[in-house]
Amino acid sequence: MKLRKMSYTASLATLAFVGGSLFSFSIGVVKVTPVQHLLNLVTGVALGPWYALSQAFVASLLRNIVGTGTLLAFSGSMIGAFLVGVVYRQRGKLMIAGVAEVFGTGLIGGIVSDMLARGLLGMDLPFGLILGSFLVSAIVGVSIGYPVVKVLKKRFPRLFNQQNDQG
Repeated sequence: MKLRKMSYTASLATLAFVGGSLFSFSIGVVKVTPVQHLLNLVTGVALGPWYALSQAFVASLLRNIVGTGTLLAFSGSMIGAFLVGVVYRQRGKLMIAGVAEVFGTGLIGGIVSDMLARGLLGMDLPFGLILGSFLVSAIVGVSIGYPVVKVLKKRFPRLFNQQNDQG
């Protein structure tokens, strides 16, 4: 079961990397990748918080290695992905998991990324630029991801029923 979850995570990270590289747009210095947030929702709901965190990390790492992402991709995707998995595991509600992605990525990830951009990267950005762009990205991704997950849950119930396995 653990190998299967790792395989799913790797596949979803690859989809997030390719989708984030092909379907993205910039708002200021921030690259907005709604596909990442769609797949954060899928991974968090289907596999749980640690696999979602891993998927977001690997996708961010790959985008940074090939130059299609920034360091802000890590904090911008990993917090929301993990939160989706935690909230879905506790509540079992897709809508609440979607809100967790927007909250985790858009608000918490945006604030952390803003601090990183200023402190670590030395960027002097207008307050709210990163936060706003992360919110837009997460809202777009979750808006697309919500119906996608609904369809996937019906089509592949076995994948989505294994989330409660702690492995």
